[in-house]
Formats: sequence, C-alpha cells, structure tokens
Amino acid sequence: MAKCEVCFRQCEIGEGMLGFCGARTCKNGRIVCANYGRLTAVMLDPIEKKPLARFYPGSRILSVGSYGCNLRCPFCQNYEISWSKEALALSGRPEGSGTYLLAPEELAELAASYRARGNIGVAFTYNEPMISYEYIRDTARLIKEQGMKNVLVTNGTAELPVLEELLPYIDAMNIDLKGFTDSYYREVLGGDLQMVLRFIDRAVKSCHVELTTLIIPGENDGEEEMRELSAWVAKRKDGEGNPIGTEIPLHISRFFPRFHMTDKEATDVGRVYRLAEVARERLSYVYTGNC
Repeated sequence: MAKCEVCFRQCEIGEGMLGFCGARTCKNGRIVCANYGRLTAVMLDPIEKKPLARFYPGSRILSVGSYGCNLRCPFCQNYEISWSKEALALSGRPEGSGTYLLAPEELAELAASYRARGNIGVAFTYNEPMISYEYIRDTARLIKEQGMKNVLVTNGTAELPVLEELLPYIDAMNIDLKGFTDSYYREVLGGDLQMVLRFIDRAVKSCHVELTTLIIPGENDGEEEMRELSAWVAKRKDGEGNPIGTEIPLHISRFFPRFHMTDKEATDVGRVYRLAEVARERLSYVYTGNC
C-alpha cells in the first residue's frame, strides 16, 4: 500500500490496484503512472479548439489524450476515456484497452513531423493530463528541446509540487474554473475548488493561462457567482507581483445535455451572453463558446 500525492484525494493504493482516477497504480511499493504513454487520441487541432484565443492564434497543435480523471463531472463530454473505470466496467473491457503506446521520443518526433502543417507543439488534453504528469514531463522536455510549444488543458486539480515539475516546460494552459462555490465542486463535480484556485494562482506566474467556465443551468449560472469569479481572476499577479488578472482570458461556454445530465435543458444563449457581460466588468478578454 502506498499513497498517491497527485491531488486532494491522496489515494491509498494497494499493490497492482488503481487509484480513483483509474490511471495511477502501485508497483513494487511505489506509485507510478499506469497509463504512461498509453494514448487514446492523437489529432492535429486548431489552437482555438483548446480553447486558447490569445496564444499563437491561427496555428495548429498536435493534441493527445490518454484515459482517466480525478473528477466526476456528470456532463463530461469525454466520459468514455475520462471516467475510465466506470466506462470500461459498463463495456466489459479491461483498463487500458483501446489505447496504443507512444513513447515520449516517438511523440516528439511525430510533433516535429507536422511542423509543415502549421503545428507549433503538443497539447495534452481530452482526459485529465495531470494524473499522468510523469509522461507529460518527459515528453514536454523533448518538445521544448525542439523549440516547440507545450500546452496543458486541465481541470487544475493537482497539488502544487506536481505542477512545479511541469512548469519549466509548459508554455500555455487552459484551466477549467468550473464554478466558484465549494459546494458545486464538492457535490456536483466531486472536486476541490480551493485546490483549483491555488493551481491557477501558481500557473499564471509562469505561463500563459486562459480559463474556461461551462455554464450549467441551475448550478453555476448566477450573476453574483460570475461576478465573484471574475473579481477573483482580476486580482491575480505574475511572478514579479505585477497585476495581470484583468488580462487573463475567460471562456464562458454553453452546456448541452449529455452523459448523466440529459435531464437538463441546454443553457440559454442569452444567459451565456449576459454572464459574459458581467465578467467584462472586471476582465478585458471574455469569450463565449458553443453559442
């Protein structure tokens, strides 16, 4: 039995067993990344799809994902890979099935081979990348050596020592700030808002950061909550203590019914636009998505 220290769950994992995320295991008494190099998706995407609006706009980035996640968002759009244990149990397939192995060196070579098609680097996305931070660290180092960029698309649910291992190699992040109440994170997402806030506060000191908030009707769609969220973002500072928060881009996205939230209506477009107006009271760059 050993303790995984990647996120707030601090899973005690027995030999050969898996933690909550479905991607970390205990091997010879040590916690290791069970999905190291095991990819479920590789795609050359527009950078705006991450979404990143103010980081090399018009470029493309090789986007890769594995399986597993340490949250349980009932509206997950990639639940087949993110809710790995649950989804696989329903299908009867073993953990890690449907993946293929790509070593860090191979992924770095693949990224470089797409330069002629406008590729600027690699985005670690689709599932939660921080749960396989060792693979990201090893790959991102090689990507950096080739003069290319590394992007993380993450829920921000990770301890700061884990983030520190990656920051020297990461150029940009899109971090989900899914709401701004502890109860929403705890009761709906199975997460920890305060951990995400600490993660964002540290990340903005070292790399380009954009944030995304998906608006769920009746859950996180209040104007006061958006006002508090954007006010908090506006107070962030860079590594030298300079105020940069008002320049951090915020993407406010429309929800569509799916997975375990098929009983809800899609978010009203007018509501998304109104919340964007509220956020613009404090923030310079607010974008609406899925509208």
